[in-house]
Amino acid sequence: MKISLLVVFLCAQILVNTAIAAPAKDTVESLGQMLYFDPNLSLNRTQSCATCHSPERGFIDPRDNGVQGMASLGDDGKSIGDRNAPTAAYASFSPDFHLNAKGQYIGGQFYDGREKDLKGQAGGPPLNPAEMAMPNKQEVIKRLQENTKYQSLFKKLYGNSIFEDIDQAYLAMTQSIEAFEKTDLFSPFNSKYDRYLKGTYKLTTQEDLGMTLFFSQQFTNCNICHQLRKLPSARKETFSNYEYHNIGTPTNSILRVANGLGDKHIDQGLLENPLVQDKNQAGKIKVPTLRNISVTGPYMHNGVFKDLRTVILFYNKYNTRSAKRQINPETSKKWREPEVNKNISLKELKTGPALDNKRIDALLAFLNTLTDKRYEHLLTP
Repeated sequence: MKISLLVVFLCAQILVNTAIAAPAKDTVESLGQMLYFDPNLSLNRTQSCATCHSPERGFIDPRDNGVQGMASLGDDGKSIGDRNAPTAAYASFSPDFHLNAKGQYIGGQFYDGREKDLKGQAGGPPLNPAEMAMPNKQEVIKRLQENTKYQSLFKKLYGNSIFEDIDQAYLAMTQSIEAFEKTDLFSPFNSKYDRYLKGTYKLTTQEDLGMTLFFSQQFTNCNICHQLRKLPSARKETFSNYEYHNIGTPTNSILRVANGLGDKHIDQGLLENPLVQDKNQAGKIKVPTLRNISVTGPYMHNGVFKDLRTVILFYNKYNTRSAKRQINPETSKKWREPEVNKNISLKELKTGPALDNKRIDALLAFLNTLTDKRYEHLLTP
């Protein structure tokens, strides 16, 4: 089956609307673009990469899915995941999964780094029974060969015999998607913060205060994990050091009821990665980028918080004795216990003083400046 004209039109329209040039014709990137928007790579032909990572919404899943957007709905129309779909924006800057000289796990894709790199990530959803649900690689390649344009491009880019080896053909597919995800469409670096660094935007007083707070460990703990470059003024800052931390995120009971796993199920975070056997890694989640954070809720790896202000208040609970600050504003109850109540990064979490409302508002204002220009219309006034 060929990609429908509607899919092709929508893909082209998105690229036009974002004022970012489409990949050149008949390149690995342009092939990756076609694949990224193709629902025919799912069992029931209803779901593409873009379904859960939409360019119109910061490359997250824009659907409610019956769970307020906390997790994604599979191609079968009933399977609900247990984790919130992370943004695909700026994902190409995450280093390959590895153990550094300090004995810390770094990088990779997914919240637990179980895929080393972007092409590995791209190959996961088509074969995941709760996502695109294709039974095996061979069936995916058969779907590719239904499309004469794919046949032509794969042979042109990867050799005439590419479809003779299923594994090589599947790898070529994932490499193409990876190449597309490395284009400027995913990582434009054109937010107000980027424009400020270039001298074309002047921060408001509140945004400037928020930036000062963010980059100073004297006042907050934000940049301990959410700063990659050594200098705050460095270009192409992704606002993640790609480490893994357990910050004490509570179980999302609403999601667990919807997906049938129940609160007894424990998401072990990094320990879910087949390459990690160290039990001291249980509950640790990869530090996400803060790019477009203001428009990519709900928040945390399980979507447990609806509002970004709630996230800041959650962090703030570690540094305040105020009884009021021990209440989750979304539930009007005390913050729930961590899903994994060990290996919590208390040293990092307890760095800095408690924040008052003025400073919380300033941090939110600064985080808004990390929104790509094409998503600024999504910001709440």
